Amino acid sequence: MYSANIVFSQFIAHMPKYEFKKCVDRYKGNHRVRKFSCWDQFLCMAFAQLTSRASLRSTVNVLQSRQNKLYHMGFRCHISLSTLADANEARDWRIYADFAQVLISMAKDICQKDKFEFDISETVYALDSSTIDLCLNLFPWAKFRKTKGAVKLHTLLDVMTHIPDFIEITDGKFHDVNILDVLVPESGSFYIMDRTYNDFYRLYQLHILGAFFVIRAKRNMKYRRVYSHKIVKSTGLKCDQTIKLTGTKTSDYYPEHLRRVRYFDSNTDRLFTFITNNFAHEALVITQLFKSRWQVELFFKWIKQHLRIKTFFGTSENAVKSQIWIAVCVYVSAAILREKMKLNISLYTFLDILGTSPFDEVDIFQIVTTSDKSTIASENYNQLNLFDF
Repeated sequence: MYSANIVFSQFIAHMPKYEFKKCVDRYKGNHRVRKFSCWDQFLCMAFAQLTSRASLRSTVNVLQSRQNKLYHMGFRCHISLSTLADANEARDWRIYADFAQVLISMAKDICQKDKFEFDISETVYALDSSTIDLCLNLFPWAKFRKTKGAVKLHTLLDVMTHIPDFIEITDGKFHDVNILDVLVPESGSFYIMDRTYNDFYRLYQLHILGAFFVIRAKRNMKYRRVYSHKIVKSTGLKCDQTIKLTGTKTSDYYPEHLRRVRYFDSNTDRLFTFITNNFAHEALVITQLFKSRWQVELFFKWIKQHLRIKTFFGTSENAVKSQIWIAVCVYVSAAILREKMKLNISLYTFLDILGTSPFDEVDIFQIVTTSDKSTIASENYNQLNLFDF
């Protein structure tokens, strides 16, 4: 008898398997499947993500070397390379996308929210995309350039919980601004975006639906000043204006007034211009909100460094999307488990511990509390300058 459950099984135990079964049934994932179920496939790929395996062969070899522990990890069948590869090609990626959304909903309810320097009651989202380069010969479906393939990971991140609220995977040719047509805005929330999303027709749709946005202005934006608000220049503010767009098309696309805030960042010696449809908060709050956009940059950097979403185990669109969505499931599940255990360590440190001891028969909390924190690499959240975009 084991004195404690295996670490990997403890990690998986916090995932709602009944919800996973609903996702599988929705797309008939186990139709005519005798042995290697969608759950077995998910466990294999989650193990690969958690332990940073370099390939399917490496994943299968490690699992096969621990045959005596596979049952206690949740596996109920024999694992082979060909079976796992076939499952990645054939099992609908939407199963894992839907399950990721289930986990995201759980995480939003349980994860504590960070606080801004200023008191803000609204939910704040940062929208951005990250391009993952692919070989066009191996991934011909991932159109990007003539000699290069890529997929884009469009992410809407809740900057207070660091949990992605919305994720869309497209080919590399998909323009970032078009994702605003897919997004369902949440009334009363802030959407923080860079210049790429500066489309006044789409921004006006956000405004009509009751959402706020903060976005960097383009240099060639045509407008006229309607009113100038008082500012304290010692704070770095240069102006706080109510403006009206005067461009031939933009004035029709966005017929109402906008707010223009200019801010000088002394740390980088750069001047930034923001536009927003929110007139209630102070100008410094608007600049603080845009500073929070760096969280989505760190999210992309983190998952690219510590999860397997740059090297893929299959070449089909289905295999690539399945791998990315399972990586998201592992990320969000770790955030949920860390919050349930009330651990005062970074998410990277927590996953680092789990990844180095998946077969250990010891309580996860005991591993974390007895680990020498000075020897565990912790994530550096100051590695990007707040206004270095």
